[in-house]
Amino acid sequence: MTRTTGSAAAPLTNGMPVLGLGTWQNTDPEECRTAVREALETGYRHVDTAQAYDNETAVGEGIAAADVPREDVFLATKVWTANLAFDDVLSTTRASLDRLGVDSLDLLYVHWPTGQYDPEETLAAFDELSDEGIVERVGVSNFGPQHLEEAVDVLDAPVFANQVELHPLLPQEELRTACAAHDVEVVAYSPLARGAVFDVPLLQELANDYDTSPAGVSLAWLRAKGVTAIPKATATAHIRDNWESLGVTLDDADVARIDALETRDRRVDPDWAPWN
Repeated sequence: MTRTTGSAAAPLTNGMPVLGLGTWQNTDPEECRTAVREALETGYRHVDTAQAYDNETAVGEGIAAADVPREDVFLATKVWTANLAFDDVLSTTRASLDRLGVDSLDLLYVHWPTGQYDPEETLAAFDELSDEGIVERVGVSNFGPQHLEEAVDVLDAPVFANQVELHPLLPQEELRTACAAHDVEVVAYSPLARGAVFDVPLLQELANDYDTSPAGVSLAWLRAKGVTAIPKATATAHIRDNWESLGVTLDDADVARIDALETRDRRVDPDWAPWN
């Protein structure tokens, strides 16, 4: 087994750091600003937000306050389901840029393939933003294999990433296979199953073996699968613990033990989700 004392920088996948800071439900402005600044000054270079999180202003202020150049930060946001008509994509994305205090985005996602989502209309707007240089990469979120296949066919720009719930209790094998077939990166939200990984005996055992936490084991497992993780963290200790997971490399046998877990626990499951 391998456990080092951390990493000076997160590895990159096609220019995207494989560990980022998630900000879902981080709606207190001061707490959000502080978490983003602390994460960047700890070493993170990937920050994820969304229009629906109602914190883009605070995220942008945290980036501005950090002693890290903007060009070193991989910044992603998502267009909400009510804003997916062609003109709305354009106008609300520009509004997101204003709130974030930036001129461009490293990655812009369709948040869910529902609501006002229409592949031809919505994705045409994403292509236009890409052509204008406002958006460097185009992504999707919560897309199943069928939605992903359709987006790949419709978009002129390549689909860079699909952001989905993914963790040891929801490994998403079929979806990961579909993404790999189209050279689409996988980004895991709720990569700690909203805390449920801390109660899994196997992950507790491995955490002891690797001198880390169940969170560190889970994040290392995701990295072993080629998945980028964006765990939410607000407390300094959690920000640092997640960062230290970059120093954990699981043995193949331990990856296989986690793969063999039979528990399935989807934590984000609205009635209107495309899989329901």
